[in-house]
Amino acid sequence: MTSSVEQQVRVFQDRFSQVVDEVSKVIVGNREVISNVLTCLLVRGHVLLEGIPGVGKTKLVQTLSDATDLGFSRIQFTPDLMPGDIIGSNVVRETDDGKKSFEFQRGPVFTNILLADEINRATPKTQSALLEAMQENSVSAGGSTHKLDQPFFVLATQNPIEMEGTYPLPEAQMDRFLYKLRLDFPEASDLLTIVERTTQQDDLTASHVLGKTEILEMREIARAVPVAQPVMQYAIAITLATHPESSEGHELAKKYVRFGASPRGVQSLILGAKVNALLNDRFYVSANDIKAVALPALRHRVLINFEAEAEKVDPDHILEEIVRVVELPKS
Repeated sequence: MTSSVEQQVRVFQDRFSQVVDEVSKVIVGNREVISNVLTCLLVRGHVLLEGIPGVGKTKLVQTLSDATDLGFSRIQFTPDLMPGDIIGSNVVRETDDGKKSFEFQRGPVFTNILLADEINRATPKTQSALLEAMQENSVSAGGSTHKLDQPFFVLATQNPIEMEGTYPLPEAQMDRFLYKLRLDFPEASDLLTIVERTTQQDDLTASHVLGKTEILEMREIARAVPVAQPVMQYAIAITLATHPESSEGHELAKKYVRFGASPRGVQSLILGAKVNALLNDRFYVSANDIKAVALPALRHRVLINFEAEAEKVDPDHILEEIVRVVELPKS
């Protein structure tokens, strides 16, 4: 690497570590989850965060907002939430001389970091209101299109154990999320730290360590990381192995999978691998970087069938086997 590239990699690593360290002061454990959330922010992706109540899903994204000094909005998704409550709506304004006109009143989606809390509690019509914002970074209302400020990042949460009164996300909307991450129940030692931190007089808060300009610069660095053709072919091979109808499909996929990962799955593998490469002192993507991000990038894109549900076969297990057997690219 040239000195200029080496400096870019060091700057990227230092800034990344500063944010993760600052968020970790508030969020106990789950350092890998914090890193993956930040990765999605830096490659213009979005995150679906799954975990039981009380493990810190909401607190994590609030703390990330504090550490990066970005605008933050929270939407609590409920069955009576309407699309206009998210994107905004046209309201009638009357001037002093009695003239009336329509004016677009922006909704909470006009921010940098948007927390869609318990997204599967809202109706499909309301859930879909986020689709354009997530994919196009814009909102259409009243015949006009309104651009969203950058960076724009959606972190949606859902509870995996309570399905009553919920509306599971359609496959097309699940595919809009770059990563699906899981927050597990904390270990005994972490639970002790959580109790000690949250039962004192003063609440811990993260300090601002990174601004919007630095985030946008890091995005450019991450996108500039080159990927060789053999590594791209490796990412494609992993994705094709999840397809039961493909000649390259893995045996587990043919037995347990209804639909394999979409082309967005390959994109997610490549984008996540670019950040992983930078964090490992490389300005190029290797096959190991692809393997490192395979689970969060593909687990929500592999749709299992009834037989898998009956035998309690998890998509993670299928993906782990696929990553284990798919051949690495030849140098």
